[in-house]
Amino acid sequence: MKGLRGVFGRVRGWRRDWHERSKLQRIDLYTRVTLCSITWFFAVSWGLLPLGETLGEGPVAVALGGAFLTANIAQSVLSNRNLTPAFDDYRGTGPFPPGRLRLPAALQVLMTGLLVALAAVGGVKDEGLVLLVLDLPVAFAIPYVLIVPVRKFLLHAAAFSAAVVALLAAVGVPGGPLFGAALSLVVVTLLVLSSARPSVWSLSVMWQAEEARDMQARLAVAEERLRFGRDMHDVLGRNLSVIALKSELAVELAQRGNPAAMDQMVEVQRIARASQQEVRDVVRGYREADLPTELMGAQGVLQAAGISCTVEGADGPAGIGAPAAVQAALGWVVRETATNVLRHGDPRHCWIRLTRTRDAVVLEVENDGAGATRPLGGADDDGGGGSGLAGLRERLGALGGSLTAGAAGDDLFRVTATVPLTAPRSDANGRPDPADPSPGSLSAPPEER
Repeated sequence: MKGLRGVFGRVRGWRRDWHERSKLQRIDLYTRVTLCSITWFFAVSWGLLPLGETLGEGPVAVALGGAFLTANIAQSVLSNRNLTPAFDDYRGTGPFPPGRLRLPAALQVLMTGLLVALAAVGGVKDEGLVLLVLDLPVAFAIPYVLIVPVRKFLLHAAAFSAAVVALLAAVGVPGGPLFGAALSLVVVTLLVLSSARPSVWSLSVMWQAEEARDMQARLAVAEERLRFGRDMHDVLGRNLSVIALKSELAVELAQRGNPAAMDQMVEVQRIARASQQEVRDVVRGYREADLPTELMGAQGVLQAAGISCTVEGADGPAGIGAPAAVQAALGWVVRETATNVLRHGDPRHCWIRLTRTRDAVVLEVENDGAGATRPLGGADDDGGGGSGLAGLRERLGALGGSLTAGAAGDDLFRVTATVPLTAPRSDANGRPDPADPSPGSLSAPPEER
C-alpha cells in the first residue's frame, strides 16, 4: 500500500512539475524526450525483432545476437546521456566533452562487427539483415549530428556506410540484401539529420528569443531607474550644493560673530524645506497611477517584452468621464497586472478592455499565458497597499469597487476590476479622503515628514 502511494506521489510530482514549466520549457522537454524515444523505438523494434531468427540457427548465432542486443541497449543508454551535453554544445552554452564519444565509438565498432558476424554465420537473412542495418547507427548518430557540422556528419556517415556494405559483401551477403542494407544506411542518415538537427535548431532559436525578451525587460527596468536617478539629481543636486555653500558661509560668519549668520541659516532651512517638497513631488509622481499613462506604459513594456498588447475602449480613459480617484485606482490595476504578467506569465497576447456602464467603470486585463495561474497574489503578494491582489482589492474596496481574478477559458487568465461612479471621494492614489464622511471610508496615513 505504501509503495502504491509512493507511485501516486511521484506521478503527482511529475504532473506538478509539468504544469509549473513555461511553454518553452515544455517544448524543450518534449524535444529531448522525443529524440531519446527515437533511439529506443529503433532498438526495440528493428534492433530486436530480427534477432528472433537467431534462435533457430545454433548457439553461435544466439550468442552473437545476444551480444548485439546488449551492445545496442548500452549504446542507447549512452546516447540518451550524451543528448543533453550535445544540446548544450549546439546552443553554444557549453562544449561537448570529447572523451564522452570514446565508449560510444567503441560500441559502434563492436555492433558493426557483431552484425557482420551474424551475417557470416547466417544468423539473420534478407529482411532481418536490412532492419538490423537500419537500426545500427541511430543511437550513435543522434547526439553526434548535433556536435559536428552537417558536411562532416555526411562525410563520416558515407564512410561508415561504405565500410558496412564492403564488410557485408566480403562475408558473402547476396546482392539484393546488400542493396537493401546500403539503402537503409542512406535512409537512416537522412532521417537522423532531418529530425534531430532541425528540432534542436528551432529550440535554440526559441531560447534566443526568450533570452532577448528577458533582456528587453531588464533594459526597460534599468532605463526607468536611470530616469528616476536623473530626476532626483536634477531636484537635489543644485539645492544641496547651495545648502553646502550657505552652511559654510554661516559657519564663517558665526565664527566672526556676524549676525548675518542667522540669516544664512534661515535661508538654508528654507531651501531644505523646498527640497523636501520637491522630493515628495518626484516620489508622488512615481507612486501615483494615472490611467492614460499606465495604459500606454503597459502596452509599451509588454510589446518590448515580445507580448502583443491590445488596448480596447470606446473613448479612451479621458472619455469615460470617471472621477480622478476612480481612474487612479484603475491605473494601479493596469500597473500591477502588467507587471505580474511579465513576472509570472508566458503569454503571447494581452488584452486590456475599458468600458463604462451606467453606474460603474469596468477594466478587464486578460492574457493567454499558461503560466499566469497566479499572476497576482500568491507567494509574491506582500499584502501591502501597493502590490498584489490584496493591495488592489484594498484600493478598489475603499472606492466601493471589487476585483476578481481567475481562469477564463483555455490558457486564459482574466482580472476584472469594477469601480462604481458614485464612489467615496478619494485622493489621487485611490485612497479615501479622510475628510469624506461617507460610510466605508478608511483613514489615510499621515503625510510623511
